[in-house]
Amino acid sequence: MTTQMYSHADCAQHDTGPQHVEQMARLGAVLDGLSGDDFGDLERIEAPRADRATLTLAHSEPFVDAIFALIPDSGIRNVDPDTMVSPRSGEASLRAAGAVCAAVDAVIAGHATNAFCAVRPPGHHAEADRAMGFCLFNTIAIGALHARAKHGIGRAAVVDFDVHHGNGTQSLFWDDRNLFFGSTHQMPLYPGSGAVAETGAGNIFNAPLRSGDGSAEFRFAMKERVLPALVAFSPDLILISAGFDAHRDDPLGGLNLVEDDYAWITRELIDIAATHCDGRLVSALEGGYNLSALASSAAAHVGALLEA
Repeated sequence: MTTQMYSHADCAQHDTGPQHVEQMARLGAVLDGLSGDDFGDLERIEAPRADRATLTLAHSEPFVDAIFALIPDSGIRNVDPDTMVSPRSGEASLRAAGAVCAAVDAVIAGHATNAFCAVRPPGHHAEADRAMGFCLFNTIAIGALHARAKHGIGRAAVVDFDVHHGNGTQSLFWDDRNLFFGSTHQMPLYPGSGAVAETGAGNIFNAPLRSGDGSAEFRFAMKERVLPALVAFSPDLILISAGFDAHRDDPLGGLNLVEDDYAWITRELIDIAATHCDGRLVSALEGGYNLSALASSAAAHVGALLEA
């Protein structure tokens, strides 16, 4: 079996404007980082296009319709001060959701050991009826709920190591004991959620880090809080919100992670997936805004996936 990578050119056409950090060049940087000889065994697949009904696994139909109604014929329109749509944003979102759902299908069917979805816009801040934080639709939550709806997966887990707390995923999972959300993130920082005391139905495990924390603190938080809780949850599928903006060179955060930290946590999650869910693991790109650090961090992450 192999590692698959899902992406689509439409995801690079979600235009947020020339000054926005969640820029079109992010996807190209990731793909360039995965283009060397070390990634020759990576199976590259064009992401299929999800339909709008797929988005309603996590979002209300009126909200989905409202976002698509905002998409302009030309130029850029603000959803909020940080979150934009442009003419190709709808197609980018449908390809992002399609990528994660197709990756879930592949790992559950045994066609792949694991998968990485190189897609944008990111998703983990999007709530059921609110787009925010550069995110329109919560693609990682959609993937988890697709696994349940299509494949009968009983227990799906999302682990999020973006520098920003995945408030959208947390809110969507909040009262469902068969969905797990574990997160390391900087706090205080946008969006302001992610305290240890936020536990949902006993299925939410936040491990906030302080500005200036680095490898030691990150690994301790994972080993002491998030990973033991994930093992106890005994997932049937693991999904990763793979944000690389906790890197020491990222302009939006104050953490000091390096590439080896992303390789390390990926291997830890691979080991748990091998023990609990036949290796089934799907990862999707979230943040990461220094293009060089984004490329090298994604390469470390996918390199570890290829080792599984």
